[in-house]
Amino acid sequence: MVRTKWRKIKMNKLSIAAVAAAALALTACEAKVTDEGEMPSVDVDVAGDAGELPEIDIETADVEVGTEEVTVDVPDVDVKMPSEQ
Repeated sequence: MVRTKWRKIKMNKLSIAAVAAAALALTACEAKVTDEGEMPSVDVDVAGDAGELPEIDIETADVEVGTEEVTVDVPDVDVKMPSEQ
């Protein structure tokens, strides 16, 4: 019973994370339809007009990628093997 409770909690956290990731993905860009387009006119006996696809301007998020040199202090560790004692 305890295991199923933890599994439910784990699944709830996973579901919340999935919803948050989907929300982030959906709000990361903005799309504006500049031309609605039109459906093709089709006649059963004739090929018809090809129609027109809509024009869409998409503005994505600005992402800056770069590198930075950083100095990290590393502790000095002495290891004594059992044979040295």
